Amino acid sequence: MLRSCLSKVLRIAPRPKLQNSIRNYAAPPKRFYRNTGVISSNGRYEITLDSRKLKTPKGQPFYVESEPLAIAIATEWDAQKEVVDRSTMHLTALSSTFIDNPNSIQKHDMVNYLVNYMTTDTILFHSSQEPELKKLQVQEWDPIIEWCNKRYEINLASTDSLTVPTFAPGMAMNVGRYFASYNTAALHGFVFAVDTIKSIILTMACADRHLTTERAVQLARLEEEFQQGHWGKVEWAHDVQRLDSQSRLSAALLYIYFNSSNAFVKQKVSL
Repeated sequence: MLRSCLSKVLRIAPRPKLQNSIRNYAAPPKRFYRNTGVISSNGRYEITLDSRKLKTPKGQPFYVESEPLAIAIATEWDAQKEVVDRSTMHLTALSSTFIDNPNSIQKHDMVNYLVNYMTTDTILFHSSQEPELKKLQVQEWDPIIEWCNKRYEINLASTDSLTVPTFAPGMAMNVGRYFASYNTAALHGFVFAVDTIKSIILTMACADRHLTTERAVQLARLEEEFQQGHWGKVEWAHDVQRLDSQSRLSAALLYIYFNSSNAFVKQKVSL
């Protein structure tokens, strides 16, 4: 049941038929395994591809400390068909990045990144040249900003100028404490989500279950969708981008949740 649900959440954005003919890089490798599995040892969960244990790009043992996360990662590998397209395997990539830490990023680095990102958040900057767009941004974005200010005891305000908003004294500390309450693995999820939709405010709203992933992506793409309404859109390209953003954001939120909760899988016992 869990694998079935995860397969829907971690859906892979459809690839247009023309894409293979326009890409210049090497094709992904063929699927080299038949079955995926999860094994546990000393509180850690590892992924198996047939009889072999999965390893990170640096060759380190691949493991997670959450059973549902392990099942979700195994589902990613199981969802691969004839080839293994790692660009769609976001939970695997997040876990590998956390283990290998190729850029030697520490917890305080990510906390500082997220706090500093907040004053440059996409939804704080309204259009100064398109009155209709600005009206839409005020209508759709400002209620989320107000929710964020109340929820996290800060005082951010939107702007239609190039001036970057600033925190009042002490408010950055409130946000910093919030992110510092998460472990390092979960913070990797936050960074991945923010880099996907360019908004820490929308990411926090999703993590707090104030917004769905679909709604957050819609709000993050508000200006783009507005312009498409005027100029039209490429039939498949924009839909692929939207679905890819939803897939990435969903994976990031799952990664945050599974690394910051005591979720476990219950075995159904027949009496």
